[in-house]
Formats: sequence, structure tokens, C-alpha cells
Amino acid sequence: MQTVPLGNTGVRVSALCLGAMYFGTRQDEATSFRLLDQYVDAGGTFLDTANIYAHWVPGGQGGESETLLGRWLKARGHRARMFIATKVGFEYGDVPRSLAPQLIEAECDKSLRRLGVDVIDLYYAHVDDRVTPLRDSLEALARLVEKGKVRFIGASNYRAYRLERAHALSKANGWPAFCCVQQRYTYLRPRAGQTFDPQLATNDDLLDYVRARKGEFTLLAYSVLLSGAYTRSDRPLPDQYAGPDSDARLAALRAVAAEVGATPNQVVLAWLRQSDPPVLPLIAASTPEQLAENLGALQVTLSAEQMRRLDEAGV
Repeated sequence: MQTVPLGNTGVRVSALCLGAMYFGTRQDEATSFRLLDQYVDAGGTFLDTANIYAHWVPGGQGGESETLLGRWLKARGHRARMFIATKVGFEYGDVPRSLAPQLIEAECDKSLRRLGVDVIDLYYAHVDDRVTPLRDSLEALARLVEKGKVRFIGASNYRAYRLERAHALSKANGWPAFCCVQQRYTYLRPRAGQTFDPQLATNDDLLDYVRARKGEFTLLAYSVLLSGAYTRSDRPLPDQYAGPDSDARLAALRAVAAEVGATPNQVVLAWLRQSDPPVLPLIAASTPEQLAENLGALQVTLSAEQMRRLDEAGV
């Protein structure tokens, strides 16, 4: 699989990151192992999870995804080849939504145990905590790096100005800085004023920020395929996207997909990867066929003219 740089870490990661949100809950162990094996067989090495996954599924409590990944890593002996990302900050069970220092450190220890690893490669602040001073949260993350429990840190669901404030604080104090941000992003654009609370969608400010820090800061995207809404009639578009702008962009997307002999999903992934700034998409799948389709996007290359048409489509 192709690899791309992760911010200014000096590490290269897989060009498509496999999201493990529902492994161990909606996807049983056998299915989850099969999908993980398929991803690795394709050369993938970048796995994404979180401490809260997936507490909202009936019967879920949180921690199921990390626990399953830990069993798979042990069963396959793959720890050395995999780059593991997990997250802290959102609430689950009796754990509040917070990035208080003591909570960050306690949750990190839980994640390490569930994953069965000595170090987390990438540890995200999963949501911006406006109650805890940013300085305190960053200092706690820095302690985890100093202790060897975490290699790199990232942010998720942060606004651009908060990322810049965090960068300035880390630089001033000699702490490790966020190397990336993971945000909701897809080809379609939500209508003005729409919200995905508590998730944050990528906006022009964030794109400008990442573009200005090209080569030292990476944008990763989640919810890129809108749970199948691009291709499945039983999956309507989320209400936030409905409207004439999406209609025009869907028409352009389908036209380009027909030209290159790819699915609309594959074109969305290719468009993200070829955009400015380039985006590292997270993919998810519940069947081997879905995963194969997503991985096939790596074989899709869009021309400059096709990228222009996709970029300019809409009202």
C-alpha cells in the first residue's frame, strides 16, 4: 500500500487508515479479524480506534474495539508492523467528557491495557475541552510522551484557531505538538449553519490552516463515505447535506466515476487524497466486499481537469 507522511513526525503511514469503530460490537470477532487480515494483506498498517468505541451500540460499554484489536494483535503477532491510533476525551460509562490531566493519564493506561501494547503510536485529544485549560491538557499529553506511553499526539474535532493556540503553547513550553487533526470531511458540503454536534466538520478555516502548515501537519478525514449514502438507495443523505449544491456535486461525482471506471465511493476517496491540502481518509467496512472497494480507490487517479470539475461543481 502507498504511504504518506504523518505531519512532521518523520513517520510514513498507510494512505488509507482502517477505522475499527464497530469491531467487537456490530462486527463480531470473526468478521473483525477477517477484515483486519484483509487490510494487512493489502499492505495496510494504520489502525484507528478510541476508548469510547462503541458504547452506544446495544450491549456496548466502550473499550470493545480496543480490546478486540488487542486480541487480534496478539493472535497475529502484528504489533511491530502496525501503527495504532486511539483517542481520549469523549464520555462513556462513568467517564465524563473531559481532557483533565488525571483523566487523560488514567484513560491512556486503560487503552494500553485493552490494546495489550506498551506504547500508543498516535494519541488523539478526541474533542476540544473548553473547561480544562488547554495548557493543562497539553502538559498531560507531553508527560505521556515523556514516559514512553505515547509516541505522537493529534487532535480531533478542533477549530483552526484552537489548533494554532495549542501549537503556540507546545512550542513555547518545549512540549510535543499536535501532528495532525482528524475531522469530519467528505466531498459533499454541508449547508451553511448546519451542525454535527459534537462532531466538527472541516471548513475553509481548517483547510487554510492545514495548507499553511503543509509538510508539518496532516488532515485526516472521517465519515468520508457518509455510511454508504453515495451509492446505496437505502442510505439517504444526512439532512445537513440535502440541497441543490449536493445535487450538482453528486452529478459531477457520478460523471467522473463513469469516466474513470470507478465507483463514486472510490472517486470520493481519490478526490480527498488528491486535494489541496491532501487528506488522509479513514475507511470502514462491515464486509470484505466493502473493504475491497475502498482499497481499490488507491488505483484511481483523477486528472487535473476532473479534479477541477469536481472542485467547481455546486452552487
